[in-house]
Amino acid sequence: MLTGGPLDVLTGDYLAELTMLILGRDRLKSPELGYAKTFLRQLERSLALARERGVRIVANAGGLNPAGLADAIRALAAAAGIPVSVAHVEGDDLMPFAEGALTANAYLGGAGITACLRAGADVVVTGRVTDAALVSGPAAWWFDWAPDDHDRLAGAVVAGHVLECGTQSTGGNYSFFTAHDVRRPGFPLAEIAQDGSSVITKHPGTGGVVSVGTVTAQLLYETQGPRYLGPDVTARLDTVRLAQVDADRVSVTGVVGEAPPTTLKVGVTRIGGWRNEVVFVLTGLDIEEKAALVQAQLAEALSQVATADWTLARTDHEDARTEETASALLRLVVRDPSPDRVGRALTSEAVELALASYPGFHVTSPPGPAQPYGIFTSSTVPSATVPHVAVLPDGTRHPVPSPPVPSDPSDVVPPVPTHPSDPVPSDPVPPVPARPLDRAPAGPVPAGPTVRVPLGRLAGARSGDKGGDANIGVWVGSDEAWEWLHATLTVEELQSLLPETAGLAVTRHPLPNLRALNFTIAGILGAGVASAHRFDPQAKALGEWLRARHVDIPARLLPTHLPLTPEGTAP
Repeated sequence: MLTGGPLDVLTGDYLAELTMLILGRDRLKSPELGYAKTFLRQLERSLALARERGVRIVANAGGLNPAGLADAIRALAAAAGIPVSVAHVEGDDLMPFAEGALTANAYLGGAGITACLRAGADVVVTGRVTDAALVSGPAAWWFDWAPDDHDRLAGAVVAGHVLECGTQSTGGNYSFFTAHDVRRPGFPLAEIAQDGSSVITKHPGTGGVVSVGTVTAQLLYETQGPRYLGPDVTARLDTVRLAQVDADRVSVTGVVGEAPPTTLKVGVTRIGGWRNEVVFVLTGLDIEEKAALVQAQLAEALSQVATADWTLARTDHEDARTEETASALLRLVVRDPSPDRVGRALTSEAVELALASYPGFHVTSPPGPAQPYGIFTSSTVPSATVPHVAVLPDGTRHPVPSPPVPSDPSDVVPPVPTHPSDPVPSDPVPPVPARPLDRAPAGPVPAGPTVRVPLGRLAGARSGDKGGDANIGVWVGSDEAWEWLHATLTVEELQSLLPETAGLAVTRHPLPNLRALNFTIAGILGAGVASAHRFDPQAKALGEWLRARHVDIPARLLPTHLPLTPEGTAP
């Protein structure tokens, strides 16, 4: 990014829910730890170049110890003879927070970053700020925006959301990856304008692609309703307008901002207990019977374990030409508050069945010890109670005030529950006001013969995790396809296509400007990624599973018409 073309600010997002748990365990070993050590190694190669080119560096790599990281950067720069000024942002760490909490961090906004840059910092490191704050904070500094410049801030927040996962917006993890060369996608950058609009692009000559599709995919990633709540501003995702203005250049305009909530989200991690697993390989005939036998043989040993989950993955093929493709996998996952009940003694008992169970018995790995697993939950606290502080390059501690509350209380968006266990706000969330859309609301479903094919032949999808919840964003590329998608992919249809979502609370949010639907699925990930509740604990492939399910799609909507039977279905 430093050598490939012009750049004013280089940002880096180092924190995820699982990362906070890892850093929390590091801090237990030593109070001097708690930040992302990889960031320092990267600075060893790039700090001198950034200084030479006048590029500011802003990163949340401070994790649980931004002051410690700032000191380490100063020591690194002094040893290398690089004259840089370093500042940091703190106040997000709310420990001690609640019984059993390992970490508890408020999601701060970008105002502290803005203050550090205004004071002349070359490098700014933070703890837990929102991912988008790494972009909106520098933009507010560059253009000298006020805290109530809601539309401009919202535009920068949207740009920050597009950039936060790096190459996910330049072709990485993209549904239609076969249409582009994405073997080595370049990193994205945002050219932000005074009015908050932006152009998403990448350095010339880098791989991948920046298209309306790739930007749409990232916009839908790990979001909920049309309001994208943030500590500085609430960005209205239903107002975002995207346009392909040139090769690898997508404009982002029209973003409307509203006042932020009066509360901040707090992410809390805990050690949830101990887990272990064994994967049995079942080969050839009688797969179901083999699985039933081993489950029965271990039933007594598992009777004292808090939870034991069995999953049979039928990866076997009939008359297979290789042994691997003739085999299925039976996965046992056990969890318990005590490491002894799910430790090596239990896994050894499973392996000791080797000469007394189903024919062809073997497992994928030897028995192992129990491992701790984490739980992620979220709650909210009043913004005014969090000591958001910018520690400037000269050591001055600059308190960052909470965003101003509008004179009309109805303009403030109350907090939205971020997990099924979170308290519901006492005041109802105000309805989303109507805004002009690029296209009219979906009309009648296109008529004509249909083809039964995977949904992904027409639609793209991107999915991810939010604590124990997951989201799936689904989009299409034409107005006519949008009409079909809007009418067809209801909550009921989604739950029919993805049986694992049955019985869970699913909410659908239409985003007509993006020709997209965004679904939130409450509780599908249990206690969150660190608990490894599912085969896909972060729901990264949930959208691709949906795209692989077969539905009846009007033939004329498909990129290439498939041959039809006289009944109008695919042969």
